[in-house]
Amino acid sequence: MLKIIVDEDRMVSKTQLAKRIRKKMNPEIVETIELAKSEGHMELAKRLSGPRSNYTNVNLDELGKVEGDKVLVVGKVLGSGEVDKKIGVAALGFSEQAREKLEKAGCDLKTVREALEKNKKLEGVKII
Repeated sequence: MLKIIVDEDRMVSKTQLAKRIRKKMNPEIVETIELAKSEGHMELAKRLSGPRSNYTNVNLDELGKVEGDKVLVVGKVLGSGEVDKKIGVAALGFSEQAREKLEKAGCDLKTVREALEKNKKLEGVKII
């Protein structure tokens, strides 16, 4: 019987993570992965080191449904929908429309790296 293992379910060793990091061309992503790894957030480092096609794109209306007031998106925040509460959003990227709507709603916007530097333990942060 052949068993197919999906990457999300598989453990990624530190050696495999190092190999994945060497393939990344974006220095900001590499530094973010290294920071996540050094702070013990291996699951986050694994997701960041994976292919970009596995990153999550989240619309504003989905952010509004998330419980809590701090959200970290391993991917990009898109501008479809509205946000009706003040939340802290950290993401790898924001569309121009999403950035405008979030700033208008009074939300705190950061990169994933800035969020890790400010809150090393990621306490109270919901990772999407």
